[in-house]
Amino acid sequence: MSLNIVLVEPQIPHNTGSIARTCALTNTKLHLVRPLGFSVEDKYLKRAGLDYWHLIDINYYDSFEEVFLRYPNNDFYFATTKTENLYTDFKYKDESFFVFGKETKGLSEDILEKNWETTIKIPMIDSIKRSFNLSNSANVILFEGLRQLEFLGLR
Repeated sequence: MSLNIVLVEPQIPHNTGSIARTCALTNTKLHLVRPLGFSVEDKYLKRAGLDYWHLIDINYYDSFEEVFLRYPNNDFYFATTKTENLYTDFKYKDESFFVFGKETKGLSEDILEKNWETTIKIPMIDSIKRSFNLSNSANVILFEGLRQLEFLGLR
């Protein structure tokens, strides 16, 4: 039993390292879609994940389609600021996937268009025209999924 976080072309090692640490502490699987904006040997990536790397179930892919094809029967939810669907509007299931785009552009229009009915956002004021940090967004959405699933054996 676990949830899944997918990072599509992440660019900032600190964010990925922080998300990896969260994954280790919540038994969440991490899926990274290339190209990555850093080396997985990057000292900042390793530092942000501290000494949790051996605890993470991490998988690498060359495209998002590869992830989708590998898990055709799972539910996928796509984080974006462009939707009206709140992340709290859905009932998540065990093995659901939360998909996040790169820090500078988010998910591609192609991915969003194909999956519009399961796009999700975190509410925020819109006058600033910015969004939450990737690792903060992943934590907010992941913990809503964990809460709905009664924290999947976490204590």
